[in-house]
Parts: sequence; structure tokens; C-alpha cells
Amino acid sequence: MNILRVCFLILFCQSTLLAAPYFRYTPLARSAYEKVIYLRFGEAYIDLAKLKLEEPDNLIVHHIEDYIDFFRLYISEDKEEYEQLKANKDRRLNAIEAGDENSPYYLFLQAEIRLHWALTRLRFEEYLPAFTEVNKANKLLEKNQELFPDFMPNLKNLAILHAMVGTIPDGYQWSVRLLSSLKGTIEQGQKEMEQVLKFSKNNDFIFAKEVQAMYAYLLLHLSNQPEKAWQFIRSSDLEPGKSPLHAFVVANIAMRTNHNDEAINLLKAAPQDGIYHSMPFLEFMLGLAKLRRLDRDAGPHFQNYLDKFHGLHYIKEAYQKLAWQALINGDPSEYRRYMVKVREKGTNTGGGDKNAETEANEARTPHVELLRARLLFDGGYAQKAYDHIAPLKLDQSKDDYLRLEYAYRMGRILQELDRKPEALVFFHKTIEEGEFLPYFFACNAALQCGLIYEENNDQKLAKQYFRKCLLLNPEEYATGLHQKAKAGIGRLKR
Repeated sequence: MNILRVCFLILFCQSTLLAAPYFRYTPLARSAYEKVIYLRFGEAYIDLAKLKLEEPDNLIVHHIEDYIDFFRLYISEDKEEYEQLKANKDRRLNAIEAGDENSPYYLFLQAEIRLHWALTRLRFEEYLPAFTEVNKANKLLEKNQELFPDFMPNLKNLAILHAMVGTIPDGYQWSVRLLSSLKGTIEQGQKEMEQVLKFSKNNDFIFAKEVQAMYAYLLLHLSNQPEKAWQFIRSSDLEPGKSPLHAFVVANIAMRTNHNDEAINLLKAAPQDGIYHSMPFLEFMLGLAKLRRLDRDAGPHFQNYLDKFHGLHYIKEAYQKLAWQALINGDPSEYRRYMVKVREKGTNTGGGDKNAETEANEARTPHVELLRARLLFDGGYAQKAYDHIAPLKLDQSKDDYLRLEYAYRMGRILQELDRKPEALVFFHKTIEEGEFLPYFFACNAALQCGLIYEENNDQKLAKQYFRKCLLLNPEEYATGLHQKAKAGIGRLKR
């Protein structure tokens, strides 16, 4: 009888050990993750069902499911779905906390899930809980880094947090107090990200595509290296023809680095059939890219976006862009009709939406040739923009706003044409005439002066103009401009 009890005890212990929860990106888990980042959620759910059946103790399933929730909510901005899904965060964290505390994934996954929900909360304008989540995530990542310094998934998140913390605009300094655990610089974050990239080239690293996208955005937004960002993302492993998400990343960077024609081609080729989760914002992007080329058929893409998207952002801006399309196509009455929609529809929390509402409320119809020049410049067609603006001679206008906008836009165009001494003259004039006005022209002119002086290795003047930018608080785009100015000051401290 005693022998039977001993045998039973041994078998019980073995079964308990075999059933212990673990974290592992097995081939089936990797397949599910890959399908998620390609937005093939239906197929991912099939893999996840198999994973739960065949590997019931593999807690990595909670990480992959959280990615799906994150992408679904971030793309759709569906408030009702958000309320239904947000309880999943604590349920998944509780499940992971039952796992192996000695695994490098134990703290990492908890941090990742908190970061997913921080970004989601930001999308739904829940700023206080979002920054609280970031602070908790950072503490977990820092602790995990001490325990497992060679665990690269952990470093990919720390790198971007370290790079971004020093660029938080003064208007959001209350958030810095919530991020009490977070310290870092752009230089530190970039070096850490490059360390992860080097590792991913020499190892089978599941998060390689994520890191490539993050590094490209770091180069673009924080290091002020737009062309390097474009060349990097074009040679990356992202597949814009096979993933709407990859198409968004590559086309977005193309549009921000004067590669508008490439962006149009990428967006036209982005997959849209039923196996992929719908991403209506690609329609908005295609409309914007076409509008910046002065194509006459940009309007239907904005309308497609409005028809398919039922979230919070870019609604007012889509109607504004429809209005602009009408104006440059020679239909001012249609412009006014769409601007009424700007006042009636959407929210004004995002920069573009706020700008659209300001234009609608001021009831100031844009100068058509200045608008054409602005769109062409934004698309990277600087010489064509110059050809539109040069004959206008609006520096003699009695309209203060037109005179200011002309000086600003001439400065930006000359800057892009590498006629920087001339550009500085127009920027200084813009600052002098516009620093006490509510428009963004003077603030961005100061930022661009700082960037030109930084490029010329004149650190004293660069810092002076970055600080000037931070002192100006326009009603439009202040947050983004101030973040870039703080990033500039951060680079000068290297």
C-alpha cells in the first residue's frame, strides 16, 4: 500500500511539473503573431485556438491576443468595443503573473500589455491613466533589464521610452511627474535601438519588423534624419504589399520625407481584401497624397474614409481636405459647403482636426495659389511650389494674414530648395510679424531656424531659436512643434 502511495505521489508531481505555465514563442505562437502584425486576424484566431488546445500552459497566448485588441481598438477607435475589451488587460496580467517568475518574459509581457493599453487609452483621450500605465510599464522594464540585461525584447521598449521622455512638450509636463521612473535621452534611446537592430540581423528575432519600424520613426521624428529614415524603412523587412499595417508605416514615412509619388504607389498597392482587418485611414492617406500632387480625384478617397470610419479623429480634417479639393478645382461654393461640415462633424482634439475647425470658424477662404503652393510643398514638390508662389508678391499685401503666410511659406520652400540664407530672411520676418499672433507660422519659423543653425553647427543660435519656438504658443500644432524643439535641444546636448 505504501508503494502505491509513493508511485501515485511521483506521478502527481510529474503531472504538476508538466502542467506548469510557461512562456515560449513556439512555431505555432510565432505563426499567430506574424498573422497579427499583417492584420490577418481571422487566421490568427485559428492559430490561437490551436495554441490553446495543443499548448494549454503556454502563457504567450495572452501576449498575442493583447496585440489583436490593441490593433483593433487603435485602428477603429470604437468606444463601445473599447469598453467591452478593456477588462482583458487585468485578466491577462493576472494570468501572466501565475507564470514562471524566473523567465525574462515574466515582467516583459506585463510591461508590454500595459504599454498597449497606455497607447489605447491615449487614443481615447484618457491621458491620466495612460501615463500611469507607461510609468508602471517602465518600472517593470527597468527591473527586467537588471535581471536579464541581454534580453533584447525588453530593450526594444526601453529604447523608445528613453528616446521620447526628453521631448515631452511643456504643455504636458504634468505627465512627466507621472513618469517619475522614466529617464533617458534621444542619444541613449537611439544607441539602444541600434543594439537591438544589430542583434536582430544576427539572430532569429521575432520582433525584428517592429524594431525596424520603431527605429525609422526615431530617425524621422527625434533625430531629424528624414532621408535616412526613408532609406532605412525602404530596405527593411516590412512588406507593404502584404500587410495594410506595413503599408501604413512605409507610406507614412514616405509622405513625411518628400517621397509622395512612392507613397501613392504604396497605398494603391496596399492589400484590402477580406482576409485583412479593415484600415480606413489608408484611404485618408491616399487622398492626402493625391491632393498634395494637385490630382483632381483626391476627393473620393476622403469620402471613402468618412463612409468607412466611425471613430474620433480626422473627421473634420477629411471634410477640410474635401473643401480644399473643391477650391483648387474651381468650386468655391462647394468649398463653403464642406466647411460647414467641418463645424458640424467630428472632434477637435487632434492637431489636424483642430486646425480644420479653426479655418471653418474664421470663415477665411484660403488664397488659392498659396494653398496650391502649400500642398505641393507638403508633397515634396518644392520647385513646383516655388513656381506657384514666386509671382504672387504678397509681401506687399495689406492683409496681415496673407503677408505673414506668404513669408512663412516662401521661407519653407526656399529652405527645401537649399537656399537657406534666403529662407532665414523670410523666417526672421515671419517671427517678427507673427510671434504675438495665434497662428503657428512664427512658432514653426523659429523651429526651422533652429534646424538650419543646427545643420550649420551653430549650436548657440540653434539653441536660441529652439527655445524661441518653445516660448511661442500658437493655437495650432503647438504640441508637435514644441516636441521637435525639445528634441533639437536634446540633440545639442550630446
